[in-house]
Amino acid sequence: MTKYNNSDNNLKNLRYLNKYLWKYRGRLALGALFVGLSQFFMVKAPKEISRSLDFIIGKSKEFTGDERTQSFYDLFGPDIVRFAGVVIGLYLLMGFFMYCMRKTIIVMSRLIEYDLRKEIYQHYQKLDYAFYKKNKTGDLMARVSEDVSKVRMYLGPALMYGITVSMLVIFVITAMFQVNTKLTLFTLLPLPFLSISIYFVSRVIHDKSYQIQKQISKLNSIAQEVYSGIRIVKSYVKEDQFTEYFEEESENYRKKSLQLARVNALFFPLMIILMNISTILAVYIGGTLYIEDKITAGNLMEFIIYIGYLNWPITAIGWIASIIQQAEASQTRINEILSIEPEITNTTNNNINLAGKIEFKNVSFIYPDTGIEALKNVSFVINPGEKLAIVGRTASGKSTIADLLLRFYDVSAGEILIDGINIKDVDLYNLRTQIGYVPQNVFLFSDTIEDNVKFGKPDADLDTVMRYADHAAIGDDILALPDHYQTHVGERGVTLSGGQKQRLSIARALIKDPNIILMDDSLSALDANTEHKILEYLDGALKDKTSIIVTHRISSLIEFDQILVLEGGEVEALGKHDKLMEMDGYYSQIVKKQYEE
Repeated sequence: MTKYNNSDNNLKNLRYLNKYLWKYRGRLALGALFVGLSQFFMVKAPKEISRSLDFIIGKSKEFTGDERTQSFYDLFGPDIVRFAGVVIGLYLLMGFFMYCMRKTIIVMSRLIEYDLRKEIYQHYQKLDYAFYKKNKTGDLMARVSEDVSKVRMYLGPALMYGITVSMLVIFVITAMFQVNTKLTLFTLLPLPFLSISIYFVSRVIHDKSYQIQKQISKLNSIAQEVYSGIRIVKSYVKEDQFTEYFEEESENYRKKSLQLARVNALFFPLMIILMNISTILAVYIGGTLYIEDKITAGNLMEFIIYIGYLNWPITAIGWIASIIQQAEASQTRINEILSIEPEITNTTNNNINLAGKIEFKNVSFIYPDTGIEALKNVSFVINPGEKLAIVGRTASGKSTIADLLLRFYDVSAGEILIDGINIKDVDLYNLRTQIGYVPQNVFLFSDTIEDNVKFGKPDADLDTVMRYADHAAIGDDILALPDHYQTHVGERGVTLSGGQKQRLSIARALIKDPNIILMDDSLSALDANTEHKILEYLDGALKDKTSIIVTHRISSLIEFDQILVLEGGEVEALGKHDKLMEMDGYYSQIVKKQYEE
């Protein structure tokens, strides 16, 4: 994967999100306007408090002795109510626009979160089979869940409070300079030190956040593998071993998280100390100026309120910086995935009806992730409607032929022709649509039996599903289940036997009514009678379809048009049963052995 972790150029990965910010620029601009209005009214309130305090102090000096004996309410009641009404009104306006601010910016972040998750998911769909062999499912899940959630925190709260802090600081400092320049300069003296500390601490937060997200992915991968292979774990009594392994990795995650927490724990008190220094300076210098009669008591009160306003923004800077650095680390991991281009690409969109002639011409293939040469100069031709069986020892290249026909991989040398057209020039989706594929490792979705069969043809009705289930010799088994075709098979079809899962997978392929049938050792869990019934259907109802059966079992291959024997990735023999029996090679040896058994 491409490495994006570059602490010397922080935030560069977050630029990827600019396209989404531009998409929702209307909401963002409106949100920024609401932020500005809320902070404007917030800063106006201390000025009214200052005016009211100065008014009361000035008015109290004008009273005579008799007037001083009156109650405080009689003297200042109407004025206080008037000033209080103005201040409350300003704060109400501030609260209203803060509500509007959240309704626009936070909602925008949720919309971008949805779009980003959808983009990652769609990108996962486009990536080729080799990608999924190299990457762990838990890690991929963490990127589309945990990492996207971290990014949303940047797009929502961090962005919203970042704009809020920026505008509040501008409004407050402007108002502070309007009160007294000298007092403002002394109060802001600690801010350069704060900025420097934020810069250095942010780099540390970014690096530690990246490591934490990687560790979360590792924990997800461990859990996913254990849950998927729980039967193996239990059968080998390895629960304690995996528990210990998971605890070790969890402890690693705990240590890394505590390291980040310690950084934040030092960072926030540092900011509070610097802001308290500002408050002390404001009180001391402001008191001096008040004694010198250069500012009023109302000005000093206004200034102290402004200092209080700045406490939250300065404290929030650390929180915002932490969120941004975590988001940058997460977006780095997301960009790593989005930067990967699929090696198998669709070069055309020709929608042709394939007759089913398949030709391998001097095909060789090396697996890119392992470097293993699986096929060496393999050549054969299958005409439309013919049945080809592929046999050979384990790791002889049988399943590789299936992978190449479906274009999970492209050949390393030679070419594959479909109806005389190079397979690379056939529309990829059209090709796979017209192939009924039954994989060696059967996968069923956690859904009903009916929906698993209909996966091959979503618009099929129940009668059609039942008919193809009978063709796959599983109809009687389904009707014996309590809920028949509405029975849920559990994750990966865990509630069914190996043979039932294979037959259900066969029904799913047959219901497509494909022009090419490709069965990769998908009859291994079946008894001889069931296998014969399925092959009989292929021979009869699908006699005009091209069929390729990868198998280890020889007993049912007598009626095949061709039998391809592979040895070490090369063609050892090709022909009909009788011809191969005369050659006294691997095929005849295995046939004799199976007949003896």
